[in-house]
Amino acid sequence: MIRPNTFEAYQVIPRPVSMIVVEHDPEPSLIVPSHSHPRAQLAYAVKGTFTLHTPTGAWLVPPNRAVWVPGGVVHEMHARGQAVSNRSLYIQADASPNLPTECCVIEVSPLMRQLVIDAIGIPLLYDEAGRDGRVMRLILDEICAAPKVPLHVPMPQDPRLLRICRALLDDPGNDGDLEYWARHGALGRRTLTRLFRDETGITFTMWRQQLRLMEALRRLAMDTPVTTVAMDLGYESPSAFTARFRRVMGKTPKHYLGRCDSDMG
Repeated sequence: MIRPNTFEAYQVIPRPVSMIVVEHDPEPSLIVPSHSHPRAQLAYAVKGTFTLHTPTGAWLVPPNRAVWVPGGVVHEMHARGQAVSNRSLYIQADASPNLPTECCVIEVSPLMRQLVIDAIGIPLLYDEAGRDGRVMRLILDEICAAPKVPLHVPMPQDPRLLRICRALLDDPGNDGDLEYWARHGALGRRTLTRLFRDETGITFTMWRQQLRLMEALRRLAMDTPVTTVAMDLGYESPSAFTARFRRVMGKTPKHYLGRCDSDMG
């Protein structure tokens, strides 16, 4: 028998979509230890910003965005001292042929947001043929149509490079040069440069720039002033940071982090 109040129920419930509301206190930084589950998960950040870590990459999830995690992928979540509220949907792999096949961060449309608000009150064993079932199918349609957001850094597999990347994930503002990080990883500068590109597909410099952009977005979501963020992360000026942010994200930081006023329940 399925017990509706257990986590396992959301994985085995005979419905294509199930949802739970999850609240995390500001501490500790690691809010969800390493685990996996049979169903795919869409974790929608309502409040706070968190980072999803897998063996192959790290994804930043700002407010009003969501991260997709396919079933079976081992992952953990970090919040770095923030209170986080999310709505996690667990979805059968065959619920739609157009669901993402890899981890990614997606934009949450105004329609999807309202559907998720509505889904909070839908029973676990909802009527698939009735209105509740149609709401859940619309959520699936919105996930399939959602634009992906470039808030991801790939992770290498070489343990020396992993040591470097994990240190930077813990301290993205570290301004150590290439020689510093080569020493940290106990390998030569040229080896670091060549191996990093081979294992991640991008240069070490590009990887660190992307990580800093993600860190900037995390800090901005906590209402840190743009000038402070730009200076702390090594940008020449606030305008230089804003210009780079706009090139990558398509919007200024202010417009990208526009708040939604609706209650998420």
